[in-house]
Amino acid sequence: MAKLRVHNIAASLDGYAAGPDQGIDDPLGVGGTRLHEWVFASDYGRRFGGGDAGPAPAGEPSLDDRVLARGDENIGATIMGRNMFGPIRGPWGDEDWRGWWGPEPPYHHEVFVLTHHGHDPISMAGGTTFHFVTEGPEAALEQAFAAAGGADVRIGGGPATIQQYMRAGLVDEINVAIVPLLLGAGERLFANLDGAVDLYECAEMACSDSVTHVLLTRKDG
Repeated sequence: MAKLRVHNIAASLDGYAAGPDQGIDDPLGVGGTRLHEWVFASDYGRRFGGGDAGPAPAGEPSLDDRVLARGDENIGATIMGRNMFGPIRGPWGDEDWRGWWGPEPPYHHEVFVLTHHGHDPISMAGGTTFHFVTEGPEAALEQAFAAAGGADVRIGGGPATIQQYMRAGLVDEINVAIVPLLLGAGERLFANLDGAVDLYECAEMACSDSVTHVLLTRKDG
């Protein structure tokens, strides 16, 4: 059965998945890029970001590489919040914003953006199309599962979007990388969950040299 998954989201030791004052110059908030340094230090992350990872290392992939690769396995569609798509708030206006990722975003499938303001779909190179859903999280989830064609759906972020689906008990798996730093302020990953904290349990935990990977699963399977 297809799952709704959160993968490769990173959080600081004090629980923040983004720093304060997010904006066009700091899309992850002030200091937020430090949460993802481990990703782009990995072979898998450099390839994902379009960099030159060089020849594949001998032997088994690192833990970080294995976790990052697992986050892309069997994903057929992505859901994200408006804030993750871009810095524009309120009506779209005349600005032709097409996301943070350049002309060929790394998704290569249908992406459903939660928003209160309608927008025509945006098709990008490499097979990514952004659809803008104004009917709410459940409508976006229904459309994403239909587009995924039997594969899993991933919630790309940000934290507020993840929290919406967790409060509804709809998330099957959450893979969090806990980064050993303190941000002190920003947007917490597991805030505003109400009773949803009782729906999830730790299924796996493993440490690399850079981060601690924690897999939370829904208790009912």
